Amino acid sequence: MAELVGPGLYSCCNCRNHVCLHDDIISKAFQGRHGRGFLFSHAMNIQVGSKEDRHLMTGLHTVADIYCADCHQVLGWKYERAYEASQKYKEGKFIFEKSKIVKDNNW
Repeated sequence: MAELVGPGLYSCCNCRNHVCLHDDIISKAFQGRHGRGFLFSHAMNIQVGSKEDRHLMTGLHTVADIYCADCHQVLGWKYERAYEASQKYKEGKFIFEKSKIVKDNNW
């Protein structure tokens, strides 16, 4: 009998709160503060911090750190605004640092 596998979920590495879905990954080719980062179209069970301008590898962006809603671990950031036209696709999207999330649901 085949086992049913739920949706591919990623959870906070600290408390296992579900924070994003595998199906929402746009790209795995991003750089976070502490290594590799994944760009997601959506996030859940997070809190968004204060907006600030940061000079990232791709130019100036307005970003806000994102935190796990349960344990308040910093998981990455949300792109609020991109100043260069070629980077506008990132607006409203989320970077989750690979080191801050874990695969969940036995997939």
